[in-house]
Amino acid sequence: MSVFRTKSIEQSIADTDEPEFRLKKSLSALDLTVFGVGVVIGAGIFTLTGRAAHDVAGPAIVISFVVAAIACGLAAMCYAEFASTVPVSGSAYTFSYASLGELFAWIIGWDLILEMFLGASVVAQGWSAYLSAFLEQLGIVLPAAVSYGGVVDLPAVLLVLVLGGLMTVGIKESLRVNLVLVAVKLFIVLFVIVAGLMFVNPANYQPFVPDSVPTESTSGLTQPLLQFLSGLEPATFGVGGILAGAALVFFAYIGFDVVATTAEETKKPQRDMPIGIIASLIICTILYCAVALVVTGMVSYRDLDPAAALANAFAFHGQGWMATVISAGAVAGLTTVVLTLLIGATRIIFAMSRDALLPQRLAKVHPRFRTPWVISLIVTVIVAVVAGVTPVGVLEEMVNIGTLSAFVLVSVGVIVLRRTRPDLKRGFRVPWSPVLPMLSALICTYLMLNLSVETWLRFLIWLAIGFAIYFAYSRRHARVGTGEFLDPAKPGVVGPPKD
Repeated sequence: MSVFRTKSIEQSIADTDEPEFRLKKSLSALDLTVFGVGVVIGAGIFTLTGRAAHDVAGPAIVISFVVAAIACGLAAMCYAEFASTVPVSGSAYTFSYASLGELFAWIIGWDLILEMFLGASVVAQGWSAYLSAFLEQLGIVLPAAVSYGGVVDLPAVLLVLVLGGLMTVGIKESLRVNLVLVAVKLFIVLFVIVAGLMFVNPANYQPFVPDSVPTESTSGLTQPLLQFLSGLEPATFGVGGILAGAALVFFAYIGFDVVATTAEETKKPQRDMPIGIIASLIICTILYCAVALVVTGMVSYRDLDPAAALANAFAFHGQGWMATVISAGAVAGLTTVVLTLLIGATRIIFAMSRDALLPQRLAKVHPRFRTPWVISLIVTVIVAVVAGVTPVGVLEEMVNIGTLSAFVLVSVGVIVLRRTRPDLKRGFRVPWSPVLPMLSALICTYLMLNLSVETWLRFLIWLAIGFAIYFAYSRRHARVGTGEFLDPAKPGVVGPPKD
């Protein structure tokens, strides 16, 4: 009954052959890359770039994006190694179960549920806001009570219900829709970059790295935990501003880890998972840097509007019609983000239910669609309700802390699994291990410390609830403890563990 018992790689892979829990393998490297780009590129490319340049880094925000990409790249390589070694649904949860033990796996699974539920809800509301803006530019005004910020955010609810139904029908069908929307989003982003180049003034890049200046510090529960513990006073611009900008834009990259949740549905996971994870990160980095160069070249960083920098940069040059194009791109872009987070949430809960850490009957797969339909319905309803009636803006940082905690455990898990199972076949290996995985864990820990004290308090409360559920239910029902699992030597047969 040890809380640190592990689930072997062989056992995890054998579980995927159990008929009632078997998912359909239909995804390629292209599907995974599109999946990753779809979730990473959202509203951040239209808003976050300008806010970071205006507030903390100036034109050097381009360097901030590169620094953040390097930090994300370290975590991405760790995910790629695990996903190619353990091609099973569950992402960081499954990886932690195989390397760090059941309690760590439960903690990270519980964190990821929080991340994806809140993430999908927050982004659905953002989608509703952009949709309202887009429709207003076309002369259509939705009733205030049932639109963004109203009593019920009806557009957000309808979006989640439609995408939830699509997700239930099938992963391949979902990704076909995702492919079309990602293509629209990339076309608009590229169009904006090319169009923006015509209005770039090289003088706006001076100074490229503005001089460092002290900034007004926050206090109480809203201050970063690092500031609370160390008493350091924050500063903006200069080298410190570049690093602060990297911490800020790091969250624009969050989402590539969701690709790993679909490992079990990939045709050739050993080859395709590393390609999908790393390729999506590279594509997003190039696009982010290009947008950063364009927006800071069009308007001086001092004059950028932090709320909607890209749209207002074109308005500054008398190109108001581009705001409509940007809003359309954001609507398409955020649709793919919500869809991907919904799929990720269902696959995390599916993996935990199949292991009986959550009620096992939830993990039943639809006989025709080969998707976890019960979980899909539950996730859809909960996210729709939260998106429709809850003001979740204050909880956005909870998405970040859940993600970063997963990054830390996956990075440490790579080091542990290299030592405990050096014999495993790995489709991808993180170079210079254990140095790079440890560096990844340290960077992600540092970024967690830059989140506010109140975010940490909410996180600890969520963890306390998770511990209560684990010790009251999950620990006693887990298949690893009861012996109710598939014998790797006899696929499809449930039996006791071998000596």
